[in-house]
Amino acid sequence: MNISLPSVTIVRRIKASPARVWAAITRPEQMLQWWGPDAGPTLKAEADVRPGGRFSILFRLLNGEEYNPTGVYQDVLPEQKLVFTWEWAGMPERESLVSFLLRPLDGGTELTLIHEGLPDEEARKSHEQGWSGLLDKLPIFLGERQ
Repeated sequence: MNISLPSVTIVRRIKASPARVWAAITRPEQMLQWWGPDAGPTLKAEADVRPGGRFSILFRLLNGEEYNPTGVYQDVLPEQKLVFTWEWAGMPERESLVSFLLRPLDGGTELTLIHEGLPDEEARKSHEQGWSGLLDKLPIFLGERQ
């Protein structure tokens, strides 16, 4: 995988502990409640959170399009770091790498999302928009659970 290709980095501060953020990004029953770039539903979430374990998530956008990214966990450091490949069905040549980095802050967590190895600028823009929408939903989900 060529990580000199386009990448996305997004940093967010979330008013929830690293443990709560970690659970939201790794536990399928929680992922089902918020994952996706817009208000469309998450239809399926599977996560075997260990190095070599696989994940699969199926979500539907408000426009009716469905997406099912899958991947393999590469690095798992609970409440600190989650790294996994990002694959689209039928397009193995477009595999990329996603990292969630969590750092405790006073009153919450700093979450850094890095998506590297994207094939081109169009894919970078699309993924930046998607990840931004998804990360906009995370604090709302966590705030509703306080």
